[in-house]
Amino acid sequence: MDFALTDEQRAVRDAAREFAQGEIDPIVDEIDEAQRFPTEAIKKAGELGFLGVIFPEELGGVGLGYVSYALIITELSKVDPSVGISIAAHNSLGTNHIYLFGDDEQKARWVRPLARGEKIAAWGLTEAGSGSDAAGLRTRADKVDGGWILNGTKQFTTHGSVGDVCVVMAISEPDGRRNHNMSAFVVEKGTEGFRPGKKENKLGIRASDTAEVILENCFIPDENLLGERGSGYIQALQVLDGGRISIAALGLGTAIGAYETALAYTKEREQFGKKIAEFQAVQFHLAEMATKIAAAEILTLTAAAAKDRGENISLLASEAKLFAGETAVFCSERGVQLHGGYGFVKDYRAEKYFRDAKICTIGEGTSEIQRQVIAKHLLRGVRA
Repeated sequence: MDFALTDEQRAVRDAAREFAQGEIDPIVDEIDEAQRFPTEAIKKAGELGFLGVIFPEELGGVGLGYVSYALIITELSKVDPSVGISIAAHNSLGTNHIYLFGDDEQKARWVRPLARGEKIAAWGLTEAGSGSDAAGLRTRADKVDGGWILNGTKQFTTHGSVGDVCVVMAISEPDGRRNHNMSAFVVEKGTEGFRPGKKENKLGIRASDTAEVILENCFIPDENLLGERGSGYIQALQVLDGGRISIAALGLGTAIGAYETALAYTKEREQFGKKIAEFQAVQFHLAEMATKIAAAEILTLTAAAAKDRGENISLLASEAKLFAGETAVFCSERGVQLHGGYGFVKDYRAEKYFRDAKICTIGEGTSEIQRQVIAKHLLRGVRA
């Protein structure tokens, strides 16, 4: 489905598809098994502009917008969701937070090398005791002369051990009102007291780097504060709105990859003297997978197009993320089923999509949180 794409957007999609097939596909099994971050492939992605898709050219990006960005994440995730989520987190979380709320000097200092792919961004919000309850974090930022002292630990941080620049949310106003007591800070690799902690041993997306980030008496100068003091929580919500489009694209790509793998297998596998694709039961599974994918694609690209037009996309992004994420889980499970016993072994990609898909219903707001966000909009009469 081309979704009325422009010639430029189709060219971007095709370039991402070619890159994924040529550079990622040959190493997928190796990096998954070794849980190895594909540094060289990410570097090549940066050379193609994939690490600066949504940022303007004057800041080192390519300024293509969210539709092109969603197409890139989808194509990468069709081949390996680990790479898709790495490109997504770099763009929509860490780098985008600085772009949205940094001043001109901060953007020039950090967004430019990040958008060029010279550095990798991380984003630290989640903690052991604050997942869905983001405002419940405990990392502290205590004001001192010339800056702040940060103490705390972030969990499940994408690029936590490979990132060069990390945006960290911390409580800066301990006596302030909930949701108005948090600030965002840029912390650079090499800063004293700042280090990666435990690298997570994950179910899926195993080549994507996910680790703790530890801050111990970490001094951060005043010029590293992003936006107004105490506005970190509101900033994070805005960042997550755009981020949910990228996770919708991740889910869409994962679903397509699982579907295409299953479709090809059913056309080859023979039982009872004919290809299993000829059996009605199998056809019904394929039909339902394809229909859900079509709906997920429309939702995802509609949200991306609305973002490009500057519209409020909070509702659309949550709907797209919810549906595409759950479509990824559905299609990957059906893919394993259609492969039968072969879907349960690593010789076939079906089991990898099954493992990778689940993060799409958890990361950047669980499915339950998305339903809550959607319901709040509807009860306010946002959509009749």
